[in-house]
Amino acid sequence: MDNSLKIILGIETSCDETAVAVVREDGKILSNLILSQLKEHEAFGGVVPEIAARTHMEHIDKLIKGALDDAGVSFSNLDAIAATSGPGLIGGVMVGMMAGKAIAAAHKLPFIGVNHLEGHALTARLTDQVQFPYLVLLVSGGHTQILVAENVGQYKRWGTTLDDALGECFDKSAKLMGLPYPGGPNLEKMAANCQNPAQALKKFPLPTPLKGRDGCDFSFSGLKTAVRNHVEKLPEGDLTREDIADLAYSFQITVGKILQDRCHNAIQKFLSTYSKNCEIPTLVVCGGVAANSHIRDILESLTKQANMDFMAPPMTLCSDNGAMIAWVGLEKLKHDMLDTLDIAARPRWPLDPTAEKRPGGGVKA
Repeated sequence: MDNSLKIILGIETSCDETAVAVVREDGKILSNLILSQLKEHEAFGGVVPEIAARTHMEHIDKLIKGALDDAGVSFSNLDAIAATSGPGLIGGVMVGMMAGKAIAAAHKLPFIGVNHLEGHALTARLTDQVQFPYLVLLVSGGHTQILVAENVGQYKRWGTTLDDALGECFDKSAKLMGLPYPGGPNLEKMAANCQNPAQALKKFPLPTPLKGRDGCDFSFSGLKTAVRNHVEKLPEGDLTREDIADLAYSFQITVGKILQDRCHNAIQKFLSTYSKNCEIPTLVVCGGVAANSHIRDILESLTKQANMDFMAPPMTLCSDNGAMIAWVGLEKLKHDMLDTLDIAARPRWPLDPTAEKRPGGGVKA
């Protein structure tokens, strides 16, 4: 192993994945372990914060050991520890952050508290060395934002959701259709079973909130309500597989139209604002919802029309993972952006604290 390259251990526990990874500064992922909690939360149809935190506590130690073993390194080979310090479910965040602090203190290593959202936003630099500045569509269960990544720790937020995040809308709509948790991937699978797309769109018309308006903000609560209304109008009893497939297809197509419209506005603004400072203008889509193939196809087509590059992380790095946290740690280590061990866990931590507050769900952006 090249001892001249920095190595960081990254810990991620902001929601329902306990994840630990070891990453080298040349982008080599030496290990990347993720323990899913799907079974623990499946009966509830969503994440229960207390169960998530307890499960993190039960498994964090063995995942740290496993990540080090898989990478073939020990604590003495590490140059720093990075751990998610927010935003997220505060109990879970504290489990991973305190584990990271303990290791840093015991082995006299620098500690870096990572913004979970920055982990998603910088994944494209880990996998594809995307150069600053670039446009970011961050779509996950807790956040839906359009940002410009100008540098490490420097972001401009141009748009956010005014109510539900897109991932939340996927999960809740899937639940209304009777699909199991996690809703997003299961809804995408069901949509692929639609036999007559044109008929499905006529049978289950859905609204496209804010489409055609200026700006880059989002709204998804009306879409979710429309799904509920369609379900309630169907005959009593279990939904037929055909109805579920058709409604899922209509939902996914509608989401694509909304993202296409909002991102079109953002792309035009980005090209007019940053074209002189940007050798290869790029749109990066990241977060758990970035794993949706239809959304990727829509956005890739949109960027082609605008002569922009399109970048989405590999499927394995779309959902929460420790590699993205370790990579932010490496990026911050280069800039000597270290934290003291008294850094606090944050349930909310905007990437752009100067951005104008939005009503409704936008206040937490």
